[in-house]
Amino acid sequence: MQAQRLPRYVVFGEALTDMIRQDDGTWRSLPGGSCWNVARVGARLGVPTGYAGAVSMDAFGDEIADASRAAGLDERFLQRVDAPPFIAMVTSRHPPRYVFLGENSADLHFRPELLPDGWLEAADFIHVGSLALARGPLARRLVEQALMARQAGKRIAFDPNFRNAMRDATYRPTFELIAGLASHIKVSDEDLEGLFPGLALHDALAALRALAPDAEILFTRGADGLSLIRGGEVRDVPALRVDVVDTVGCGDAAMAGWITGLLLHPEMRASCQLARIAAVAATAAMHAGPYAPTAQEVEALLDFT
Repeated sequence: MQAQRLPRYVVFGEALTDMIRQDDGTWRSLPGGSCWNVARVGARLGVPTGYAGAVSMDAFGDEIADASRAAGLDERFLQRVDAPPFIAMVTSRHPPRYVFLGENSADLHFRPELLPDGWLEAADFIHVGSLALARGPLARRLVEQALMARQAGKRIAFDPNFRNAMRDATYRPTFELIAGLASHIKVSDEDLEGLFPGLALHDALAALRALAPDAEILFTRGADGLSLIRGGEVRDVPALRVDVVDTVGCGDAAMAGWITGLLLHPEMRASCQLARIAAVAATAAMHAGPYAPTAQEVEALLDFT
């Protein structure tokens, strides 16, 4: 039997369980977490992808592992540990509002040294970001992986995905370091408001570009559309008009849509790449929870529009 090839896209960070408050006051649990969402979308869009993180050994971890397998993620990258689950209480879906429960939770026990041999040589893109970079000791381990990947000449994708935990002063040096390492950064208008408090969006975006002058930046503005910034060139595309169920996971879908587009269609024009990213995000928005679109669904929406 031929050995399974190692992934081209390796996503580091947290997986967790979203406990989502429904309109009738009940709660629905779904596997989630920004980085895990990115990885699952990457796999569903057709890129060999590994989610490099740790989850609990209980029913919550089982659900994440089952969904990872169903999406086609490389099972060699997911670690199971005997620790509590990481839980996000999603108290509002429009817009998303979160309360995180994760003291000494499983995600913090991820061990990069257990990844399969040769993974870095095989990878084209490394993704880091989100809450994982604000949670010690995991953050230090992920920074080490990003530094190692940069030294190996790999492209690094970064989505800060700002949350209140990142207001702690200890996060700032990590943010600035990873921004400086990254070749591709996705940032939303809400991210910029949190990362650069007191600055107008235009000035906050300029501050980010000063930290990462060589990075391409995907700037997302929800219903107001997307912008791709490459050096002095800025391209815009409107958001697709669809029936929105909720926006949980749409930013993660956009991130994965961007990177998978670069891997699958490297010669595609920037305007077409942006349209594809918008279609990935819109497809996710048409479903409840952090939905992972397939390539077929995205192409169907593009054909329809």
